[in-house]
Amino acid sequence: MLTKLIPLSHCLITPRPEDIPVACHAGQYYSAQQFLNSVKHWTEQFTEQPFQRYALFTEDAYPFAVLLFSLLQAGKQIWLPGNNRPGTLEQLSQECQLLGDWQTGQSFDYCLQASAIPIQPLAPLNAQASQLVIFTSGSTGQAKPINKCLNQFQLEIKTLEKLWGEQLGNAVALATVSHQHIYGLLFRVLWPLSAGRCFHSQAFINPETLIHAAQQQSSYWIASPAHLKRLDKQSPWEGIADLKAIFSSGGALPEHAEQQILDCCGQAVIEVYGSSETGGIGWRQQTNKWTLFSSMSLTNNKGNWMLQSPYLESSPLVKAGLVGDFQLEDQITQLIDGRFLLHDRTDRIVKIEEKRLSLTELEQRLQALLWIAEAHALVISKSRDLVAVAVVLNDQGLEYKTNHGRNGLLKELRFALSAWFEVVLLPKKWLLVNTMPLTTQGKVDQELLKSLLLVPVCAQGMRKKFPQVLNLEINQETIVLGLKVSEDLLYFADHFTAYPILPGVVQLAWAEYFGKLFFAIAKPFSCLETVKFMKTIQPGDELTLTLSWKADMAKLYFNFSSEHGVYSSGRMVYEGNA
Repeated sequence: MLTKLIPLSHCLITPRPEDIPVACHAGQYYSAQQFLNSVKHWTEQFTEQPFQRYALFTEDAYPFAVLLFSLLQAGKQIWLPGNNRPGTLEQLSQECQLLGDWQTGQSFDYCLQASAIPIQPLAPLNAQASQLVIFTSGSTGQAKPINKCLNQFQLEIKTLEKLWGEQLGNAVALATVSHQHIYGLLFRVLWPLSAGRCFHSQAFINPETLIHAAQQQSSYWIASPAHLKRLDKQSPWEGIADLKAIFSSGGALPEHAEQQILDCCGQAVIEVYGSSETGGIGWRQQTNKWTLFSSMSLTNNKGNWMLQSPYLESSPLVKAGLVGDFQLEDQITQLIDGRFLLHDRTDRIVKIEEKRLSLTELEQRLQALLWIAEAHALVISKSRDLVAVAVVLNDQGLEYKTNHGRNGLLKELRFALSAWFEVVLLPKKWLLVNTMPLTTQGKVDQELLKSLLLVPVCAQGMRKKFPQVLNLEINQETIVLGLKVSEDLLYFADHFTAYPILPGVVQLAWAEYFGKLFFAIAKPFSCLETVKFMKTIQPGDELTLTLSWKADMAKLYFNFSSEHGVYSSGRMVYEGNA
């Protein structure tokens, strides 16, 4: 840790102590000089290029920092998408140059071992320039661009350091959230760079690997509620207790999860409330009451809560007179002592058949039932809007499902909900999962859930092409899907009228489709290995599809089975994905 914050605009030109590395990437520590050498290398490259706009995505945080500051130094505009999925790639490639880890089948050389380049000394960055564009989910479902400048981040860093800098000391930043979103960008990259703390480049997918890394030095954890509420009795509590701090953002941490962490290791999680548009707004620790960050205030204007923040005052849009106070999408109760309570977001109110429904309330009603550990509600569009839910069963729910079957369980759930909701508002689509699928930011992956709940169909009025997804089990290396082979699949009409069966080529297409939903597979498979078709699949069959992706071999293993045995299995080989 430095005795004084280095402005982000001067991060590349201010001398740093030689014994404090900037980052740890792929098992190697990188010094400030190595960081500077790589930035100079890329700055020269980008300066010579005619492009002005770049879409930057990297899996690891240190290469991201190198490219980010190089682009800033070269005067380019940087778009930060939340993911590198094929749809995002296709959309952004029409707007700007793609840079980093995009699913193009080609690896990217970050030149992290670049030698010093004899060019003119780098100049301070323009902290007021609107060079960063962060994308977040808009109320319409389309990605919403938000312009940012370095000064907005620097003001926030100053606040964070004043509150928690002494507590963190020289601790190293470890994270389970992505740096492609504002919370991860600020907490795991920009704040450490300004304060002189080392940050780990990789995002740790589970607390065990994170705590293993934390054994080497004093550390703190940048997490999300989705990660923290998955901690259980087997979690590495002794190592978690030794952390200097645990930060959480992206949503409110459930009280039971907060209490479990406190009881098991004595850590009081620091929760931060904010948004991509506003930056941080407030924080709390061991209480349901939020405290505003310094120099901020809230006012109520005709039922809408308006935020006044110094971070907004630094926004290029505000300076241009295009935006004033920011209207929040949260329902708030302001307390006499200046603190406040957060309630439901206003944008989780939906209309189904012209009737209003709170998705938050639906989730809460489900989670209050005997069998449900976690629930997430969403609306999917078919011929009309439908309510869908993904639920994680607790032990009692799993036992009830075993004894009464999936249909018996869902019948009871619908009956229980009918005490609170009209029939038209009851969920029409259900997905039973062993754990909620998450984005890199630790939020529920709604796009994936929609893909599973509403698999592609042919043109309206034609028969379906894919099975109904009943269950999802996400394990460390495999995905297990419970499928119902619908009787109205288009393949059954002409494939043996007297004895309809599912063609083998369709089974391969299903395996590849679901494989690409869960794994980073960009190209069509090039060949097949040891494919066997052992039993025929008929209308109405319920199957288990097990998928395993071996990235080092670029092979997708698939297996269709049921209680009656294995129907088909094999491997798909993807050249260029290894």
